[in-house]
Amino acid sequence: MKPVHIIGGGLAGCEAAWQVTRHGVPVVLHEMRPVRGTEAHITDRLAELVCSNSFRSDDAERNAVGVLHAEMRLCGSLILRCADANQVPAGGALAVDRHGFSAAVEAALAAEPLVTIERHEIAGLPPEEWDNVIIATGPLTAAPLAEAIHGLTGADALAFFDAIAPIVHRESIDFSKAWFQSRYDKKGPGGDGADYINCPLDKAQYYAFIDAVVGGEKTEFKEWETNTPYFEGCLPIEIMAARGVETLAHGPMKPVGLTNPNSDQKPYAVVQLRQDNALGTLFNMVGFQTKLKYGEQTRIFRMIPGLEQAEFARLGGLHRNTFLNSPKLLDDSLRLKAMPRLRFAGQITGVEGYVESAAIGLLAGRFAAAERSGTQMVPPPATTALGALLSHITGGADAESFQPMNVNFGLFPPLTGRVKRPDRKPLMAKRALADVATWLGLKDAA
Repeated sequence: MKPVHIIGGGLAGCEAAWQVTRHGVPVVLHEMRPVRGTEAHITDRLAELVCSNSFRSDDAERNAVGVLHAEMRLCGSLILRCADANQVPAGGALAVDRHGFSAAVEAALAAEPLVTIERHEIAGLPPEEWDNVIIATGPLTAAPLAEAIHGLTGADALAFFDAIAPIVHRESIDFSKAWFQSRYDKKGPGGDGADYINCPLDKAQYYAFIDAVVGGEKTEFKEWETNTPYFEGCLPIEIMAARGVETLAHGPMKPVGLTNPNSDQKPYAVVQLRQDNALGTLFNMVGFQTKLKYGEQTRIFRMIPGLEQAEFARLGGLHRNTFLNSPKLLDDSLRLKAMPRLRFAGQITGVEGYVESAAIGLLAGRFAAAERSGTQMVPPPATTALGALLSHITGGADAESFQPMNVNFGLFPPLTGRVKRPDRKPLMAKRALADVATWLGLKDAA
């Protein structure tokens, strides 16, 4: 049997490869690293996590991304299996040891007899003899391939900036000022209700910090980048701070659900850090994506109580992401209308987030395997998280104003009949899991 060719060894490409092989179809997975690097990756491992180590909420009753986690687990997701096996405490979120996670994904694919991993760059469109291709090159698609896609579609690729948060060595944090606690002491996967490091600021300290962030020296854009928008769900802190002095105090620095054991004074704002590796030696600054220059980051972030002597394992950064106008260019099985032998998966399709990217890879892999086997896969119902995402990027969104989107209950069809507001999300989640189980031919989602 001819293989399915998958270009890109990120989360979407790896999940797609795994799903293809679960249906007995061989795969050739093409990854350009280490032959050619990117602006954001550090290692040459498959499924490397770049911006964060969090897969966000694991609440499958009241959070849409938690529902997506549950659906992917039912689908035998490699990404969720490896995330669960490498989780670190993060309150109600599913966060992972990023190195252990990527190592587990790569080991699973390397051990699969139906997978061949080739390390080289695909410069331009894939060869014509590749009749079943998934392009999962992510937001950092190499220029030759991006230009070839642009030329083929005749439509402008959209683009946005995505920012990376700094990572701090735990041993350099002053715990006479900082403390461990999750908001409202919430316990999550592998957690105990004290999963975040909290650094408190009083009003004067907060205002001085905001002034420093707004006035700090920023990375300058190249001419071709100046009109590129930011993704609203991942704004740099200096962009948020510039919107108003209280913006951060009501955003990533909100002090709610926390009690400082080191002081009777209620904090005006709090910086939270989330565990980044299994050893608990590294913590990333939650919501602190930034385009401040490196020297400014060190100076300004050491103004935060508890971080005066902070040592950084990685400073924040900024990279330019690209994605397709998928509602205009892709059909309902993720094939490019202009060249149906090409499918797209992951962030390049206009979904935002690790889990969403892997989810679209999961669907692309199943679509490709069915096509290679001479069958046709019925898309998941729009009432499911998988189906809602797929529907959104393949026609549900307005092509004229299309922007990257995280999964959320607003993408799901509304419930029928009168439903009390507190019951809406749990009922939508229950419906989604029941419907995805039916789609998979399972008795139930338990």
